[in-house]
Amino acid sequence: MIINQHRKFTPFNIVSVSIVGFALCLGIFLHLPEQITPVLFEPAVNNLIGIQIGSSLSPGENVMITLVLTLLQAFFLNRTINHFNFLGKPNFLTALLFMTLVSLFTPFLVLSPPLICNFIAIWMLGKLFNIYKQQEIKGLMYDLGMIVAIGSLIYFPFMVMMLLLWISLVIFRPFNWREWLTPLLGFSTIYFLLGVIYYWIGRLQEFYAIFKPLGYSFPTELSLNVYDYLVVVPVLVALLFFLFILKDHFFKSVVHLRKSFQLLFFMILLTLGSFYLNDHITVNHFLLCAPPIAIYLAFYFTNSKSKWTYEILYMVIIATILYFQFT
Repeated sequence: MIINQHRKFTPFNIVSVSIVGFALCLGIFLHLPEQITPVLFEPAVNNLIGIQIGSSLSPGENVMITLVLTLLQAFFLNRTINHFNFLGKPNFLTALLFMTLVSLFTPFLVLSPPLICNFIAIWMLGKLFNIYKQQEIKGLMYDLGMIVAIGSLIYFPFMVMMLLLWISLVIFRPFNWREWLTPLLGFSTIYFLLGVIYYWIGRLQEFYAIFKPLGYSFPTELSLNVYDYLVVVPVLVALLFFLFILKDHFFKSVVHLRKSFQLLFFMILLTLGSFYLNDHITVNHFLLCAPPIAIYLAFYFTNSKSKWTYEILYMVIIATILYFQFT
């Protein structure tokens, strides 16, 4: 069965995760749109480089590159979780669940700014999990502030991850005002340098326009239909089962794991809440929820004792994804 196989830490599962990822893309491969024009960066970057990266890709190439990038992200996230021993034993469930989540909606399967930002989000998580045992982290927090700024130049709502940096300090560290200040300095450094470049080329007004989304009112239109909600139902059921498993293991777990799960919860909340930084909500935005939710689900599928329950639940998730891709 699929879950039992990926509970093992064997090289074969690298191939197995790749096969599952490809199978979950079959729907869009067989029903490719005539044209896909990816927008990979915010205007702050596109206006400077003057070219639309990825515009020359055919729809098939676009989807294939997306598959390769998501597989890289899956194994990157899996390596991070195994490194910190979140699941008690190394396995490939995090990679498997990540590939499953990034296939939930058809728009997830093409190139988009949130897809690129997931590399940064996973990189950030590895650094944030690491601050718990470090004595001196001001340099690390400065770097993280710069990382968030770079991510916001790719996808502006990623800016909300600045709050996650401060939340991580609340969760993992005693209060130190210098540690709270350094992320802001790192973030400001990137935008200061960008502002200098815009000023140098005489386009300062375009630099000011970068921050226009901060003044958006809450969107009133949501580009989702009833099918989008239905495909999420089995995932929500799995998250409910995760809560039951977590309840039994939470206080038995090491402090680092408990604090890390709290951090992931706030990451999901911030991602969901940052939708207002877009004037028009699209489902692609919620791709940023995939890394923390994949970790939660991997914890459930690793620790659940009822084989038939977790195997059937995962098969229902897969069947639901494939059904709505082909209908």
